[in-house]
Amino acid sequence: MQKHTAFIVAALLLAVAMPMVAQDRTPNPLPNTLWVGADGKFDSDPDTALVQFNVSAQEDKLPDATQKATQAAEQIRQLLRSNGLDPKDAQISRFATQPVYDYKNPKRKLVGYRVDANISIKLKDFSKIGPIAEGLSNMEVTDTSISHQLDDIDSAKIKAVEDALRRTHDEANAVARSSGRTLGELSYASVDTYEQSPVRPMMAKAMSAQLGAAAPAPPTAEFGAEKITVTAHVNALYNLK
Repeated sequence: MQKHTAFIVAALLLAVAMPMVAQDRTPNPLPNTLWVGADGKFDSDPDTALVQFNVSAQEDKLPDATQKATQAAEQIRQLLRSNGLDPKDAQISRFATQPVYDYKNPKRKLVGYRVDANISIKLKDFSKIGPIAEGLSNMEVTDTSISHQLDDIDSAKIKAVEDALRRTHDEANAVARSSGRTLGELSYASVDTYEQSPVRPMMAKAMSAQLGAAAPAPPTAEFGAEKITVTAHVNALYNLK
């Protein structure tokens, strides 16, 4: 989980925050004040699909393995272009060449060379997921996976904070009414927001169409994307009248 903290002091001006693990009680309670802590959350639809896959080529000679990987990369670029995507939007997180040995042979006999590349691309248009996944299934790629993300996280955080702050106000107001007092203004608040861990891959490799037959529906057909939950914790200090 990624953690983002902020403080809202007096008129909700931002300052440095204390960790979320801090106690929900003021160290020095002030007379005629009420300290309340509450959690809030917001469930958001993902706005991005992350497609990840590996290119792996092995041949007896390194130039041949490199050439095979190069040809696979060109096929990937053509697939992206045919779906209206710029190949420059794809990113390589790892590229490696290494010898391959026969470890069953006591002399560790060299049997070839392998070229590996890890590639990813983010899709904002979910309608492109199927064609991209199906195209990759017909290429020399491995470990194709698709996961959902929320790139525009800030608005979700604000909604989660609003939910938590509303809960603190409702709880504080209930305590004030029960004690025959009136809830005053907010004089201090600390805010911590958390977002979910990356969503697990939703799909492995797409099923390719059988020759002369209609393409079967992918395993994820008619299912919606898992929502991404952003949570917030608010500690608030209210005055009592």
